[in-house]
Amino acid sequence: MKFMKKLFGESVTNSANDFTELDLPWELEQAINELGFRDCTPIQKEVLPQSIDGSDIIAQAQTGTGKTAAFLISMLTYHIENPELSARKAGTPFALIIAPTRELVMQIADDAEKLSAYTKICIVPIVGGIDYEKQKQFMRSKVDIVVATPGRLLDFCRSNIIDLSRIESLVIDEADRMLSMGFIPDVKSIIRRTPHKERRQTQLFSATLSEDIQRLAKSWTLNPFLVHIKPEEIAVGSVTQEVYLTSENEKFKVLFNILKSEEVTKAIIFVNRRNQTRDLEENLYRYQISTGLLTGDVPQKRRIRTLQQFKSGKIEVLVATDVAGRGIHVNDVSHVINFNLPEDPEDYVHRIGRTGRAGAKGTSISLVCESDVFMLPAIEKLLGESIISTQPDEKYLLALPNATRLRKKGTAAKRHTSHTE
Repeated sequence: MKFMKKLFGESVTNSANDFTELDLPWELEQAINELGFRDCTPIQKEVLPQSIDGSDIIAQAQTGTGKTAAFLISMLTYHIENPELSARKAGTPFALIIAPTRELVMQIADDAEKLSAYTKICIVPIVGGIDYEKQKQFMRSKVDIVVATPGRLLDFCRSNIIDLSRIESLVIDEADRMLSMGFIPDVKSIIRRTPHKERRQTQLFSATLSEDIQRLAKSWTLNPFLVHIKPEEIAVGSVTQEVYLTSENEKFKVLFNILKSEEVTKAIIFVNRRNQTRDLEENLYRYQISTGLLTGDVPQKRRIRTLQQFKSGKIEVLVATDVAGRGIHVNDVSHVINFNLPEDPEDYVHRIGRTGRAGAKGTSISLVCESDVFMLPAIEKLLGESIISTQPDEKYLLALPNATRLRKKGTAAKRHTSHTE
């Protein structure tokens, strides 16, 4: 029997329309109210009553559905209602969240801090690219929840810096991305260090449930509750999707004019390749666009600083690849612009989910040339509907002004935190 079953007994309800129906601890209710949340998203409505009850979860849902809050609320509820969990030695967390990218880990940890504002729960992120000794130092005191990428976490396990033998709540987030990035062997090794699945609660979230993911999920969970949130429920509801047919040579001109329009207040531009991302960011800088760069080869500290500047409004435009973009969770992004259509249709859904968040409306604009157009059918099939393609409005075809900044080619990767000087 799961530990959480002992606490909560029978299931609270089959689903919940808003958080008040869940009878959460007052500490959580206070934090949720202050964050402005009331109505549950579809994934929260289905998952929370079951996860609070202690059931294992296998959920198919993209980033942007509210899944992070779904697993954090049940995790925090369990800790608040079981104060004896605090009686653990240093470096021995009760909960573990594994995610594939550093940005996603930092975002989950930030969300957990906000939701636990009225508690003394200690949350520690563990990622590569950040000072090893500093993270190691955190493990020398009491830690409740660890959020980690697989590589650095496994390193800590092998060095006996962290003890996973008392994990009671395990979350594997973006399992499909973990698989595609080659992290599954590390994840398996980590999970073997936790208690058996009969003695822990496991929640697995994945944008897709391939045969490989289903096989892994079944091996890690016990009698799981299954949830499926369709991609079109995410993509269509709060995001207006536009496709502009343009030539490769005109793409930058159209992009520049879109960014200068009054409708765009904060934008993320997605590009498929790192070198293309750096070149585009370089050109936008030359035309006085306040930009930041997020790619996998940008040092972690600078990526975090860039994301903070974007959230604060110090920079208005992010140019990102899909891997780096998966950690972007900013509620006031007005536009997502696909400079290229992604090769994987699932990435399209993820990209446009960066806007239209937290009940707001958003706009996605895809710039489609001859080399992109063949990717549209697969995207439309995934969404279950057609996307109307049009020529750009005349205001987006205005000639470019003269560039007012000069910079040697190749310096964009060195100077990519904020372009506001």
